[in-house]
Amino acid sequence: MMDFTLWDIIRNLLTGLQWTLLLSLVAFACGGLVGLLVMLGRISQLRVLRILARGYIELFQGTPLLMQLFMVFFGIALLGVDVSAWMAAAIALTLFTSAFLAEIWRGCVQSVAHGQWEASASLALNRLEQLRYVILPQALRIAVAPTVGFSVQVVKGTAVTSIIGFTELTKTGGMIANATFEPFLIYGLVALGYFLLCFPLSLGARYLERRLHVAA
Repeated sequence: MMDFTLWDIIRNLLTGLQWTLLLSLVAFACGGLVGLLVMLGRISQLRVLRILARGYIELFQGTPLLMQLFMVFFGIALLGVDVSAWMAAAIALTLFTSAFLAEIWRGCVQSVAHGQWEASASLALNRLEQLRYVILPQALRIAVAPTVGFSVQVVKGTAVTSIIGFTELTKTGGMIANATFEPFLIYGLVALGYFLLCFPLSLGARYLERRLHVAA
């Protein structure tokens, strides 16, 4: 048993928390960009794009995140490319996040009254202009709460990456628990760390929902 003071434990857990936060931000930012493209394909007037986008969403929504992580981490290695645990985690979480955000945003776009499409078309706007100036600004207000709410799931999903050796909060906690033989204390602090990340996001979602006057 190694001699850890409480400060040593907290300091190491804070390091793991930083990696959890960084991975969450990367996955959400990159997943948002990919998700926007997939969403545009999902509502496209081209049937082939709708089919491809729907297949993408079904694939990553219909398989466990852990399986996706294994496929990225070990699959890329089979191609002869050396991929780090960090890179594999970022790619897998980006794919996972993009599929859910694309479907969330599609629902928000399609919740905008069809008359808005017709009104904007009467102004001689093409489809991209309709989305940019008329539809997306309205859908954004609806999308705020579910988007921020899903970010909580992304943060919690980072815990799965400990399986491939990425030293985020859960992995760090596991190593310290094995060294100190105090799992209740360590995992209690790990749970507190996730709470400190997720609770402000939940509060932010409720605040923005009220601020934008989105119906509950």
